[in-house]
Amino acid sequence: MAAAFEMYRRSAIGMSLTETLDEMVFSGALTPELAIRVLLQFDESMSAALEKKVTSRAFFKGSLRTYNYCDNVWTFNLRDVMFRNEEMSEKIAKLKIVACDSSLVKPKPPQQ
Repeated sequence: MAAAFEMYRRSAIGMSLTETLDEMVFSGALTPELAIRVLLQFDESMSAALEKKVTSRAFFKGSLRTYNYCDNVWTFNLRDVMFRNEEMSEKIAKLKIVACDSSLVKPKPPQQ
């Protein structure tokens, strides 16, 4: 399987998947190896879905509190952020943005 960022595992759906897989491994319904393969596929699928299916744009403006660049990942922490897209505009007290270089994720080679 190709490398993919694991950042979506901390989303609500990623946490639920991880908890369910842990329960299935603990009960013996899945092997740990299969659970890891499922998580790797989840990482790839989330990246692909966001790249291909999300077409809306969001704009934000706020005060940059901290930023960090480590292992090709940017992390920005903002405060008093005005967030808007085509449908809404909202003031947010805190916003954390994690940005990864998508060119580092290699495409999956064709299966034979």
